[in-house]
Amino acid sequence: MIAGNLFAQQSTLTTDRLRLEPLGPEHFDGMWAALQDPEGRRLTGTHAVFAPEQIRSWLQTRAGEVDRADWAIIRAEDGVYLGEVVLNDLDPDNESMGFRIALSSPKVFGQGYGTEATRAVLSHAFDDLGLHRIELEVFEFNPRAQRVYEKCGFVVEGRRREALHWDGEWTDAISMAVLAGDARP
Repeated sequence: MIAGNLFAQQSTLTTDRLRLEPLGPEHFDGMWAALQDPEGRRLTGTHAVFAPEQIRSWLQTRAGEVDRADWAIIRAEDGVYLGEVVLNDLDPDNESMGFRIALSSPKVFGQGYGTEATRAVLSHAFDDLGLHRIELEVFEFNPRAQRVYEKCGFVVEGRRREALHWDGEWTDAISMAVLAGDARP
């Protein structure tokens, strides 16, 4: 069984091109800009509209969380905020967590940043933290993200029919997961 204070000391993760650092108040400008992007809001199914103070307040609470980890995705070469990646919904009895990632804008899509960040978090989750299962949902209208998840070892497990209502249309959510023992390309 995994300890409930798994993230009391959240690690900074590094890859060849990225630094995943604990999300905090210093990331407000990047996160605020990302939340203004209509395509990013659609891809994440974010209906809520946030005020700047809500985001500032939320960012203040990220340090010290013991059952989740929120990282800012930072491009190492120039320090640019590229998005966020999260492990959440810790289930310590079943050694599992949820996963989500949101890149800051379509300008950074297709450059491999999402794949690189996802692989880094999965490696940390399984190899360092000892988790058994990581799961997520991706909306049917986002096949690009589904391909990234599949490249990282996630397997489709099911479908939640008409789980999101967006712009007058219903769309399904596809459930995916990867296990510690699964091949991670």
